[in-house]
Amino acid sequence: MTMTGSEIRESFLRFFEEKGHMRVASSSLVPKDDPTLLFANSGMVQFKNCFLGLEDRGYRRAATSQKCVRAGGKHNDLENVGITARHHTFFEMLGNFSFGDYFKAEAIAWAWEYLTGVMGLPKEKLWITIYRDDDEAFRIWHEEMGVPAERIVRMGEKSNFWMMGETGPCGPCSEILYDQGEGTGCGKPTCSAECECDRHLEIWNLVFTQFDRDASGRLTPLPKPNIDTGMGLERLAAVTQGVTSSYDSDLFAGVIRFIEKISGRNYRKNEDDDISMRVIADHSRAVTFLIGDGVLPSNEGRGYVLRRILRRAARHGKLLGLNRPFLHEVAAVVIDLMKDAYPDLVERSSFIRKVVESEEERFIETLDAGLRILQEEVAVLKKAGGRVIPGDIVFKLYDTFGFPTDLTADIVRKDGLSLDMEGFEKAMAAQRDKARESWKGSGGEAVAEVYRRLATLSTPVKTDFVGYEGVTEGKSRVLALLKEGRQVDEIGEGDEAEIIVERTPFYGETGGQVGDKGEIKRDGVSFEFKVTDTKRPLDDLITHLGRVGKGRIRLGDEACLRVTDDIRRATEANHSGTHILQAALKAVLGEHVKQSGSLVNAERLRFDFTHFSRIEEEELARIEELANRIIRANCPVETQVLPLAEAVRTGATAVFDEKYGETVRVVRMGEFSRELCGGTHVRRTGDIGLLKIVHESAIAAGVRRIEAVTGGGAVAHVRRLEDELRRTSSLLKAGLFETAERVEKLLKGQREIEREIEALKGKLAARDSGDLMGRVRQIKGVDVLATVVEASDVKALRDFGDKLRDRLRSGIILLGSRADGKAMLLCLVTKDLTDRYHAGKIIQAIAPLVGGSGGGRPDMAQAGGPKPELLEQALEKLPDLL
Repeated sequence: MTMTGSEIRESFLRFFEEKGHMRVASSSLVPKDDPTLLFANSGMVQFKNCFLGLEDRGYRRAATSQKCVRAGGKHNDLENVGITARHHTFFEMLGNFSFGDYFKAEAIAWAWEYLTGVMGLPKEKLWITIYRDDDEAFRIWHEEMGVPAERIVRMGEKSNFWMMGETGPCGPCSEILYDQGEGTGCGKPTCSAECECDRHLEIWNLVFTQFDRDASGRLTPLPKPNIDTGMGLERLAAVTQGVTSSYDSDLFAGVIRFIEKISGRNYRKNEDDDISMRVIADHSRAVTFLIGDGVLPSNEGRGYVLRRILRRAARHGKLLGLNRPFLHEVAAVVIDLMKDAYPDLVERSSFIRKVVESEEERFIETLDAGLRILQEEVAVLKKAGGRVIPGDIVFKLYDTFGFPTDLTADIVRKDGLSLDMEGFEKAMAAQRDKARESWKGSGGEAVAEVYRRLATLSTPVKTDFVGYEGVTEGKSRVLALLKEGRQVDEIGEGDEAEIIVERTPFYGETGGQVGDKGEIKRDGVSFEFKVTDTKRPLDDLITHLGRVGKGRIRLGDEACLRVTDDIRRATEANHSGTHILQAALKAVLGEHVKQSGSLVNAERLRFDFTHFSRIEEEELARIEELANRIIRANCPVETQVLPLAEAVRTGATAVFDEKYGETVRVVRMGEFSRELCGGTHVRRTGDIGLLKIVHESAIAAGVRRIEAVTGGGAVAHVRRLEDELRRTSSLLKAGLFETAERVEKLLKGQREIEREIEALKGKLAARDSGDLMGRVRQIKGVDVLATVVEASDVKALRDFGDKLRDRLRSGIILLGSRADGKAMLLCLVTKDLTDRYHAGKIIQAIAPLVGGSGGGRPDMAQAGGPKPELLEQALEKLPDLL
């Protein structure tokens, strides 16, 4: 019986569990510890520090089915999606990994056993590629697995040698290819396993990381080589199910059937429709999982890639006749199909659908107008024999109509046209005031090399954190000293440096909580070191940053460490307050609320979360009241260390892009809040004292931010509010609780006075306009009025101009005025004359005379300039111009 995609996923993980591997859940698509990556694009991403020897997870063999996206940066399959049978933006990578345990013989044997034994693939259809010099791999494949020599192909470095970077761990690869038959190939007599056509489909890549490469290119064998393998689930499902396209496997079939249903089109009836259906099927999976992992549409970084994918799918929907938002419905189908393997999608279903629908609606508003402009430009180009869409048009489509450049390229490709990307980039550069770099990465800065070296010494430098349960003091031994990014043996008075010790009560900045401050000293005449910040560059390494106040500090010295107690306690109150605030947000707004960022220090807390609409004042009041009710309940704050899977089963809230180890700390506050958290907290909720929300705002599409204070900070905030209220009531000569009513009366009176002033201005303008009619002169049979008038601002000048035009009925008016040391110009042409005279062109010619520029419509245009003293001379030019 043929396996489904879900059954294949489970069989792979179970097979390697039986071979002693730890089954590890997929990490988020947003890499936590690798700022060089937009998205997780392979199974090894979450294990990078394990391969580098920087992290020990307690197991040396692992197997995963990793969510991956390739749609940006170096790995970008977007243009091929829907056209080829095998390219996808989102896919699952099955992989088995060894961190210095087994190596080449086992990796090859188990891959062969799984494919031919468990999956039942015919041995004669499997081809093997190896690195040209890898005789060991050839021997294992040929002699031990029995693969004929003629089906083992030696290939070069480009395809069969893997490198993490220019230097560092690297090694040869061996790929397993499946021969899909002549019917799927290029048909050339030279077609072979090295051909780029679809006949020989790569299904599994085995990477043998066995060397360390230096800057000169020299390869040194690693003492403990690693194994990193990857196999696309979608490709394996297609091969196993006897189809030649991933889109014909059961992983896509349900989605494509739904697209057929809502579009009224049939798959495999029309090639253009087929491409559109495949694009939508693929992109809907990417969109669903990206939003599920916390990525939201935006104009930069990951959010922009998501926007490109979503809008490309929406445009293909339009090609199928879908002129309404529909992708949120397809996303619901994806969630239903994937819910067994990824149950978190169900929890986030409502939010995912809302985000997709909102983005679709925004794009639909501008899609038709943008397409019209593009079609007009294409027609003009074709007529003139041009082949390139100008950069300013590409930019206008991007900036005004929300067309990603690859979408524009996609649309015009059928007409054989390309884009002027150089012109587009120039337009982009002219618009930006901020730095060109659109993506700053995530997960913090890459780990500095000095910390990597410390962690990979024969006796690794590690720090134990002993600051839980209120501990703020301790003694320890100095293990490392850093100055200007380099290891040193000692530091002296005045030096800015870092100290790393065996055990510390200082909390290193992680999880949104800032690092502790305090001092490291030794009594007597020895030394004092003022700690201004504490960082945690690696899981097992905490470094104290600061300045030597006196004495000299040497490696091996014993030291007393003391955290500044009041700062730690205030920070703990804000951190525990953040947990209670999140629980209150979920209770009032709904379970779709997910943390997307936080900052906790001694002064305040900041909490970013997913929510797709403005929070009303009444809702904010309910959130704050509920949070303070829990604080007053004085619940105990309890912590437990549990295996990750068990912790998640308890219902503890986890942060979607946080990386967790096999064991985690669960922080529980009564029955109200339970979260995975490694930070420090108060002992009882009553220790928080009071929580006061001070600000709420939107920071991105679908992301809100709340800032709040607790404890003494909250009391100080209330006192400031009271002081401000007293001062205001004193100025108004009103009681404390009568100020709002008094201000309302004052504002009402002011509005009435302003209306009277506007009415009087109108009467004066009408009288003045009547007086000015005597200055009208005729030029070529056209009534023309050019004069300087008094106007306080542009609006007043336009109002005055409208009254003159009403009186003139037919003619041209050019008005000048002075305000705030600048010149203002307004030109009006009555409708009956716009076929002969253009107000915008008149203004363009006059404005430079006052040092400015401007433009506008045929019937109305305006301008400004820095030379008001030249207004009269400028207006005198109108008759000559006409």
